[in-house]
Amino acid sequence: MVEIEVLRFDNKKNKKPCFEKFEVEKKPKMKILDALNYITDELNTDLSFRSSCRAGQCGSCALKVNGNVILACKGEIQDGDVIEPLDFPVIKDLIVDKSSIDEKVKIMRLFLEKSDNVNEVDNYGFNPVCACSLIPASECQDTKTVRSCIECYSCLSACPVIKKSTEFVGPYFMRYLAKFDFDPRDIDNRTKESIDYGLYCCTSCGQCKEVCPKEINSFGDAIEKLRTLAYEKHLGPLQAHIDLAKKVVKTGRSVDKLNKGFIEEYNASTKVLNNQVNNQVNNQNKIKPKIAIFTGCMVDYRLQNLGFALMDVLKINGFECDVPQEQVCCGSPLLRTGQRNLVDNLVLKNKEVFATYDLILTLCAGCGATLKNDYPDFGVKLNVKDISEFIYDKVNTEDMNELKLNVTYHDPCHLSRSQGIRQEPRILLNKIKGVDFIEMEKPNQCCGSGGGVRAGKPEIAASLVKDKVKMIKDIDVDAVISICPFCQFHIQDALDKKGLNGIEVMNILELLKKSYSN
Repeated sequence: MVEIEVLRFDNKKNKKPCFEKFEVEKKPKMKILDALNYITDELNTDLSFRSSCRAGQCGSCALKVNGNVILACKGEIQDGDVIEPLDFPVIKDLIVDKSSIDEKVKIMRLFLEKSDNVNEVDNYGFNPVCACSLIPASECQDTKTVRSCIECYSCLSACPVIKKSTEFVGPYFMRYLAKFDFDPRDIDNRTKESIDYGLYCCTSCGQCKEVCPKEINSFGDAIEKLRTLAYEKHLGPLQAHIDLAKKVVKTGRSVDKLNKGFIEEYNASTKVLNNQVNNQVNNQNKIKPKIAIFTGCMVDYRLQNLGFALMDVLKINGFECDVPQEQVCCGSPLLRTGQRNLVDNLVLKNKEVFATYDLILTLCAGCGATLKNDYPDFGVKLNVKDISEFIYDKVNTEDMNELKLNVTYHDPCHLSRSQGIRQEPRILLNKIKGVDFIEMEKPNQCCGSGGGVRAGKPEIAASLVKDKVKMIKDIDVDAVISICPFCQFHIQDALDKKGLNGIEVMNILELLKKSYSN
């Protein structure tokens, strides 16, 4: 038997929802939907929920289990599971009212808009009124990637921005706009519509893809491509994004240089020449891999102490690494805002700088995700690892001091979802002596600093980080640990504004260095 909790509510009878516990006779590989059917059939309750195909094709049984959106016909039931409806108005129990979505589909005209001119022919010589117009496969690829949606609306329930902004319609609707914008038969101005419906409000957190049963990448395959179309048509991006791009193109960095950069200062102090590599030989007379550090703009020009902490920790743990002088911005701020054609030179420059290295270490989630996931699209494949991914099983714990700190961990979206790195940082934290690691309520909830939102839509970024600040305040910790300079900067700023400046937000490397200090 397993015990589960289900949120019950009837808007005709109850003033507010409440949880009810049920004991379910669990069978091998029993699905959540099977458990719900058991409750109604075997326990004779009037629990209400939706289901149809039982094959993950109709999307009707989407709900939340332990806070995560899932299809009831796909997820297995576990002891202690807490089951709730999606984040929409509740009709009864797990059944939600989706009529507002249907109405918005109608208002937005989410259907193929064709010319009604029977004498007109399209670019391929076919009448666009005819549904069987032939289109080359190359013209259909982009629209195919976003056409497998099963209308479960999980992405709308999971999207953090929708809950904070009425300007953004959400990933489901953006995906539909993209589907028709990418279709050469559609005559409407979908790019302009996407801007009107909040194209630049998305933080690129990737939570919509994480909950999507069909694993549709709503940001990468729809929103980011719509932003690229907007840029190509001179309809976007926002002025803040344009100014940022000018800075990157001119200086190779996305932030201004306020004083001496980390790369410049470090290489001057260690007398390391640009791209010069000395092969190191270990005790077994094997040649060590040539390792380089990709710092990212924030570490080089804003958080130089983080760069030095990295080098100290690596040295303590027996690793020799170079910090190539000529490296430039990875291009992530430009890619996320659709200014894709400005990235080619950055990619080529970094390819040249890092060509001789066996391994590249990053300490910025956004940089790591871009080098791993986007550079191959430009024909550049580098061996890249996040610093936690590299060092979590190699760190020297014998020389650590007792820190006596309570810490929590914030999962950067571009580390946990874009790179799939979740456990390695936690393993590291649990190895540091004197550190009491406490999970916050939703460690992987977006803080609002990504996707160009902090620069272009600061009010949305500020609203999102308020939730993160509350989670941190609720657990009473000394420090918040992360592996993204942008998250670090954004969360620290929000904590300070709330008068919580006694809580320090630091990179995991800074915590490691503190543990080795006398």
